[in-house]
Amino acid sequence: MLQALLYRTGKARPLFYRVEISRNLFEEASVTREWGAVGGTPRTITSCHTDLRAASQVADTYRQRALQRGYIRDTAPLHLAK
Repeated sequence: MLQALLYRTGKARPLFYRVEISRNLFEEASVTREWGAVGGTPRTITSCHTDLRAASQVADTYRQRALQRGYIRDTAPLHLAK
């Protein structure tokens, strides 16, 4: 399982965006995206791909888009790290 966790602050509530690559029961590679407000109910979308390379390319595209929208990598905002 590979995962990227991104955060975005500056709004009324901090936001998160998570992209994960994992294997499913059919030996396909799944890309799961989850996003929403920290502490709220997240939205989730999962897509299946025939191989890990295709899933990795799709996941990287989503991660890059989130970074372009102002999310930051791997570090929780200071007020959340308690």
